[in-house]
Amino acid sequence: MATHQAAPGERAGLNTRSRLTARYAGLVSGRRTKWAVLLLWLLLVGVGGSLASKLGDVQDNDPATWLPSSAQSTQAVELAEEHFADKDSSSAVVVYARGDGLTDADLGKIDADRAALAGESGVGEVAAPAVSEDGKAAFLTVPLRTHPSDNKVLTDGVDQTRATAEDGAAEGLDVRIAGEAGNIADYDEIYAGMDGALLGAALAVVTILLLLTYRSPVLWLIPLTAVFLASQVASGVVYVLAEHAGLVVNGQSAYILLILSVGVGTDYALLLIARYREELYRHEDRHEAMAVAVRRSLPAIAASAATVGIATLCLVFGSMNSTQGLGPVVAIGVVVVFLAMTSMLPALLVILGRWPFWPYVPRHEPGADAAAPGRAGVWTRVAGLVGRRPRAVWAVAAAALAALALGTMTVETGQTQEEQFTKTVDSVEGQELLAAHFPAGSSAPAEVYVRDGGAGDALRAVQDVSGVQSAESAGSRGGWTRVTAVLGDAPDTAAAKDTVERMRDALDGAGGEAADAVVGGRTAVLLDTADAQADEEMLLIPLILAVVLVMLVLLLRALVAPLVLLASVVLSYAAAVGAAALLFQALGYPRIDRGLLLFGFLFLVALGVDYTIFLMTRVREEVRARGHREGVLAGLTVTGGVVTSAGVVLAATFCVLALVPTVTSLQQGLLVAVGVLLDTFLVRSLLVPALALHIGPRVWWPGRLEAAAERPAGEPVSPARADVGV
Repeated sequence: MATHQAAPGERAGLNTRSRLTARYAGLVSGRRTKWAVLLLWLLLVGVGGSLASKLGDVQDNDPATWLPSSAQSTQAVELAEEHFADKDSSSAVVVYARGDGLTDADLGKIDADRAALAGESGVGEVAAPAVSEDGKAAFLTVPLRTHPSDNKVLTDGVDQTRATAEDGAAEGLDVRIAGEAGNIADYDEIYAGMDGALLGAALAVVTILLLLTYRSPVLWLIPLTAVFLASQVASGVVYVLAEHAGLVVNGQSAYILLILSVGVGTDYALLLIARYREELYRHEDRHEAMAVAVRRSLPAIAASAATVGIATLCLVFGSMNSTQGLGPVVAIGVVVVFLAMTSMLPALLVILGRWPFWPYVPRHEPGADAAAPGRAGVWTRVAGLVGRRPRAVWAVAAAALAALALGTMTVETGQTQEEQFTKTVDSVEGQELLAAHFPAGSSAPAEVYVRDGGAGDALRAVQDVSGVQSAESAGSRGGWTRVTAVLGDAPDTAAAKDTVERMRDALDGAGGEAADAVVGGRTAVLLDTADAQADEEMLLIPLILAVVLVMLVLLLRALVAPLVLLASVVLSYAAAVGAAALLFQALGYPRIDRGLLLFGFLFLVALGVDYTIFLMTRVREEVRARGHREGVLAGLTVTGGVVTSAGVVLAATFCVLALVPTVTSLQQGLLVAVGVLLDTFLVRSLLVPALALHIGPRVWWPGRLEAAAERPAGEPVSPARADVGV
């Protein structure tokens, strides 16, 4: 039977990093210091919990504020605010429709609503109603006041407008609120209170999975409590930075913070508890067992947290405010959760002793310093398969991933407003009514801002553009003229975006001051957003890959292994996108928002490499003691159960995003879940260990980890306990 020998560094004495790790481990698990650690976290939770409840107050979900400053649509917004009194304003479109035609009473009510709305606070000038040619519909455009950091100002305005329009409406008159303000209000209503619902659902899912994992009626409560408290502290930190440091937080980044905190925190807890249980067999004193568990698991957990944190911080180099804000929000969550799982959780476990593991309480077994034979379970069989046919195993796994990656050819981008929700909302129904009775772009005309001297040329150029239904001058102020152009297609369609591009090309060729005109409006915002997202992909994807590669090199102190691992996670990402695209098609949501590709890449590469880090960190430890072949197989067997549990927990946690009734949230959750499962069951379990065996000890080049003679290829491995983790 193979024995677990001490690593050379342990025999020679701890180096500086190891000494610091050992001191930290002793601090969080010490007989007296554990109480100080717990008290500190209780104080942090007391402050952070009270602030976490205010996170929704600082969310900004206005899509127009996310654009880069260089975009034409952003310049248009600035000109509108400076010269046309459009600052902090968003338009709600009140749509009235009757299937057999509007009556005189309906038209009278619409005029009365216009007068009533114009007299309300926070409402700008309300233009005369537009009536459709078929006489079956009309709409009012109502400018509503907004606030850059308080969405409630706009949503209250939309609610007030809806109440006015619906009050006294005759039976059969359909009233809907569409336009940009209506769309924002629908999103705000969806996200209102969603933080608590998502956190509750995520914790419920994790509870079930922890019960199945630990088979203990008590143990699951400890990591779950630590994860919940850590998520509250993280939300509190994000609130403080959003309120006082200008950090951009929106509904998306807020719920990702919660889900990621629960998922990643549970992963780290699973790994630490698994190692702690292993050491409880070896040490009679639980304080010593925890100190060893923290010392040996901390490098892998720290590498994981650092990889995710630094990779997400790369988003600050994005061009959109939403992207720039998401990076720090996620990084804060990861850092807080890492600190909690490596300090608060160890302190709690040591304070409570061994009894929470009941009925499977790990008892000290003298002589357990040497590795005990692993049970002949599923991971022993998997390791045996990989050990017998490594070349065939990695070839089949790679071929399966490549086949799934072919699904990327079915990816369609460019969601319309109607495709953004999984339930019926007012703004979508209002847009459908407008499209049925008016030119589809009536609710959100394109806006051209041009110097007065070029106004005539700009108007003529725009009128001649294919796809423009009508165009007219909407006034001049401060030396600038605004031209509004009603498009023939709905504002969020690909056809409308093509029309805006043709408008910009036509203005560029108009000469004179017309050539300096900028085109804004909702369609232009969507077009510029898509362009900015494409630019971000070109910049951020290579940057994130570089960060992951550097972190792997520093962790493994090798070059070949990190390159192999990086290639595996990229292939896994492509397979995840392909598989998810096929799944989206089956669910009836084939089109994705362009930002999903960068979102998926970030989380699947940063999170997906985690499981490989957990595997290879333990493999590296085992190789130093056993030799390459036996070390790889021992690492796979030992980490199999806990890392698989961690992957299932994280995937299930992200599936909770399906509770948010938006297509983007559903797709985000499913994409990450699919990718994590592929990393867990194919990449980490088969592809990586098989490649490591096939390449041989050269995988650690330029280092050399061999410390024992290689076991013959046909001889079975006797790893450490198969129910423990990294």
